[in-house]
Amino acid sequence: MAAVPPAGADDASSNSAPAADQLKDFPSPRSIKRTAFIRGKRIDYVATVGSIALSDERGKLLGEVVYTAYTIPGSAALARPVTFAVNGGPGAASVALNFGALGPKYLESGQVGETASRAPVLADNPNSWLPFTDLVFIDPIGTGYSRTRVGEAETKKAFMTADADVRYLSKVVWQWLSRNDRLQSPKYMVGESYGGYRVPRITYELQINGGIGFSGIVLVSPYLDAQALGDSDALSPLRHMINLPSLAASHIEEQGKALTPETMAPVERYAQTEFLTDYFAGASDVAATDRLSAKVADLIGLDPAFVRRMDGRLTPSQALRERYRDEGLAASGYDARIKALDPFPAKDVRDYFDPLLGASAPFSEAMTHFILSEVGWRVDGQYRAHNFKLYEDFDGDTRDTVVTDLRKAMANDTKLQVLVTHGWNDLSCPYFMSKLLIQQMPPRMAGDRLRLRVYPGGHMFYDRAESAAAWRDDAMTMFAAAGRQKPYVRPDAS
Repeated sequence: MAAVPPAGADDASSNSAPAADQLKDFPSPRSIKRTAFIRGKRIDYVATVGSIALSDERGKLLGEVVYTAYTIPGSAALARPVTFAVNGGPGAASVALNFGALGPKYLESGQVGETASRAPVLADNPNSWLPFTDLVFIDPIGTGYSRTRVGEAETKKAFMTADADVRYLSKVVWQWLSRNDRLQSPKYMVGESYGGYRVPRITYELQINGGIGFSGIVLVSPYLDAQALGDSDALSPLRHMINLPSLAASHIEEQGKALTPETMAPVERYAQTEFLTDYFAGASDVAATDRLSAKVADLIGLDPAFVRRMDGRLTPSQALRERYRDEGLAASGYDARIKALDPFPAKDVRDYFDPLLGASAPFSEAMTHFILSEVGWRVDGQYRAHNFKLYEDFDGDTRDTVVTDLRKAMANDTKLQVLVTHGWNDLSCPYFMSKLLIQQMPPRMAGDRLRLRVYPGGHMFYDRAESAAAWRDDAMTMFAAAGRQKPYVRPDAS
């Protein structure tokens, strides 16, 4: 879910956990039949929970990845598309995409006033993708029940770098397809946040080394350029330019105005023009800094004097804390609409857990009950929706590898469809970053095959019913476009 852990996150793992080589074996995959009513239509499906073992070239067991699959059986099953879904972090399980967005059952989330103690009650999901694609949700190593079976050094090498992460998740996709006789099915993949970094790289990895081609991929609030959002020197305006439209969007929405491309166009235009001019003039240019600070204060709804003291160069954390400080509230960096009490409103820096993630316990409870009690896949241990220690230990990639691999994957397969989706006021992975990157793509890639859609909401924009419905419709359009491809016929064929 998260591209970075919220402030105050710590490791909840137990020091008394058994060693990796002493763990009990996972049970065989287990399936149950279920029914959901999706947009008035009855859907009979099979839910399966199982694991895929990962070994090295000598056959040594390295780890086991747990998946949850929803399939519709029948004579046409092999012709149905199958979509793999993975979340981000790294350190987030796929439960948010499963019970929050795509699966046949969902737990209503992202609502103002939610708490961690609310009942984890699932209902039929009116915006599930199951009517038009089978679904396989993957929990990476260290999340959900997925686990390593080797020591710390081997775990780091096999699973805890950006390249290793892509390689082993690619193997998981290949093994699931092979074991379930689905290699000839149309194949898609969805990745959220850091999962949006994973998916283009997995697509290219499987094209080149796995013998697998995806018909389409969907990037959800993707984390596409680590350097652009990272701590940069005083010369680079990228981070501030990318964050500004999303900061403005949260203020616009608080004023009761609709978030649309037309509403956001003037903000984007300013970020790419006058803002840059005044920024590069430098803080020593008093007139330029006055103009920049006054405009930024107006766009994001903060005290002009405070913004001027910061020379108009605010981080999202600074902006959100200042906006709600007098109310004693803390706002989420994933969606500023979600707030909680600030436990230390007098501190000069924020000291609280992100309010949206702080209310996510029902997702873990619902998933634990589903796997252990409903499906009956009985395992020991704790289901980890978020593993912030994993994020700290993970060796990420700050190069532009993901954009490079996306270009290569689209060049290799001129039929590959790509849908990039965001929420307007997401400050974790701002939509403007993806928009700028897409504008730099070659014209033959950035046309009908590569689409950007932005919806009202934040990082998990699908927690709003209207955004989830619009996203589903856009996904169906992409699936239909990919499905219209015709088999290749040799020009000289009779």
